[in-house]
Amino acid sequence: MAYSRGRCLLQYWLDHKGITQAEFARRSGWSQRMISHWCNNKRLMSVEAMYTAAVLLDIRMDELYHWQITAD
Repeated sequence: MAYSRGRCLLQYWLDHKGITQAEFARRSGWSQRMISHWCNNKRLMSVEAMYTAAVLLDIRMDELYHWQITAD
């Protein structure tokens, strides 16, 4: 069984935690533009970015995306 990433949930978590993209950019060191790209599914987050975001948001890495089962 394999999984593929679906829609990014970063904006959901930012809203849920009451954090703006600008504030998250300040805390994380990433540009607000990059965060916007992730939130709007224009770019995929790297594993390192996912880990850092998960730590900053106090969530699990797998909670940053919808995951879909793909055929083997």
